Amino acid sequence: MTEQLGNIVVAGGSKGIGLALVDRLRRRASKIIVLSRQVDDLQVDDIVQHVAVDFTEKPFQVSDLPEVIQAAIYCPGSITLRSFRSLKEEDFCNDWEINFLGAVRFLQSCWPGLSANTAEMPGSVLLMSTVAVGQGMPMHASIASAKGAVEGLMRSLAAEWAPKVRVNCLAPALTETPLSARFFSSDAARQAVTSRYPMNRAGKPDDLAAIAEFLLSPETGWITGQTIGVDGGMSTIRK
Repeated sequence: MTEQLGNIVVAGGSKGIGLALVDRLRRRASKIIVLSRQVDDLQVDDIVQHVAVDFTEKPFQVSDLPEVIQAAIYCPGSITLRSFRSLKEEDFCNDWEINFLGAVRFLQSCWPGLSANTAEMPGSVLLMSTVAVGQGMPMHASIASAKGAVEGLMRSLAAEWAPKVRVNCLAPALTETPLSARFFSSDAARQAVTSRYPMNRAGKPDDLAAIAEFLLSPETGWITGQTIGVDGGMSTIRK
């Protein structure tokens, strides 16, 4: 029997990777609260609830979260790919707000519920990084900087919150989502992307969601403070 995961809060769970994760988790969760600006493609039912939230708003506040939160996942992100000389300070600030400070605000809101877990049954947090943090790539200065901060936050909280909460990151390469649609707008564009991957294809949302579900489950209860690459081999393999 698949073990239940209790109450789950997913930021950015109405499309892309977050939506794929919600679809996977709905069969295992007592309740899933999705925090995002719009409902988009999310199916709301007895298990899945939507709360309209913009993580770049100040002041930021989310109320009525469960008293105990077994898992919290932050999926919002951005794809800013431009040369360093063409990037403005505003670009760095926008990526920082969405990717890093948004995650901070989300986790501060979830902490009361996460802190109710125990060392015997720890909760779990999952954040999203990028392959471009561990491997230098041109045109990635802004997003890699913001996601590098996310990985630093992950390791710090993994130490601070152990043993009651595990904290990990996924580091994908470019994945086919609504956010990345412009990179797959034609056959030529798709070929340019997929040819860079040793697996000869770009990632799908469910590729990430499957690993995310695994990392949130009790079966991975001894994994914390880790960045897991889900990138078609891009970070480690050369063909």
